[in-house]
Amino acid sequence: MADIIYPCYRETKDHKGQWYWVYYAKNGKAIARSSESYVHQKDCTHSIELMKTSRADPVFLEG
Repeated sequence: MADIIYPCYRETKDHKGQWYWVYYAKNGKAIARSSESYVHQKDCTHSIELMKTSRADPVFLEG
């Protein structure tokens, strides 16, 4: 297995055998997790791609 390079996304399975992703920051700490698990790995990967393309989306503050 290749060495992990941070920052990165990592796909893994939960206790039900479904896929989810975790995003790790440059310091190797997990800072985000998918809000759902996926039956198919391709759906998990698609979710990561959606996150990557949202980089330029606006951020709105409440309060």
